[in-house]
Amino acid sequence: MSHPCAALTPRARLRLACLIVEQHWRPAEAAKMFIVVEKTSRKWAQRYRDEGLAGMADRSSRPHHSPACTTEPVVRRIVTLRWRHRLGLVQIAGRLGIAASTVHAVLVRCRINRLSRIDRITGEPLRRYVTKFGKSPTAADTASSARQQGRRKREATATRIGRRRAHYRPAVGPAVLHTVIDVHCRIAYAEIHAGETSATAIAVLRRAFAWFADRRVTVVRVLSDNGSCYRSRLWRYTLTAAGISHKRSRPYRPQTNGKVERFNRIPAEEWA
Repeated sequence: MSHPCAALTPRARLRLACLIVEQHWRPAEAAKMFIVVEKTSRKWAQRYRDEGLAGMADRSSRPHHSPACTTEPVVRRIVTLRWRHRLGLVQIAGRLGIAASTVHAVLVRCRINRLSRIDRITGEPLRRYVTKFGKSPTAADTASSARQQGRRKREATATRIGRRRAHYRPAVGPAVLHTVIDVHCRIAYAEIHAGETSATAIAVLRRAFAWFADRRVTVVRVLSDNGSCYRSRLWRYTLTAAGISHKRSRPYRPQTNGKVERFNRIPAEEWA
């Protein structure tokens, strides 16, 4: 298949070359007929003399020598870090001390530049937009030898967070990550809580406002998802009293709040 920007197809090149070589047309006349320059007509005529019909086929535009190309040992190290540790291109570049653009070029060339559907730790399909993390290992109760260790971990977690159920049993549920990110400079403020009630969300927001104010960041508008805590009257009244407008993301469209979602993926993959 010819290049999309090529002036001539292989069949048209053959016709052009035959006019010059076999019918003895002048290269300028043949070039004018096919609307190309004279240099092009001479090139295809010479290829037809040297190689015949095979010379009319497309050739690779890859250079014969690439002195600035990434060396094979570096390529192997990039690929190894990508598959074994599921690292991003910036992380790989930091570990190897090379430019991120170089890492990206190698990953694209090896066709492993996208890991959007693969978990970077386990290799399993990625569950995107997760903000809840387990407070204790779920595998602690799968083996009898680990049951006691699991009980101790749940007891320590319940003591640390101060939550108990009936009969003083540890209340170990999911931990919710509340994240506030400045759209301009991408600086983030995050807290982990046991729930996502409106009171908790407002308390986090007030502490985030104070934290951002210490860094000379002025809050003008807040964009959130459509969670119940962000649709409550208390949340609306709090923002109205502070003179801050509120906007919610499009339903079933987490990409609208993509900066927070991408930030939440980092602790989910590399820490939680």
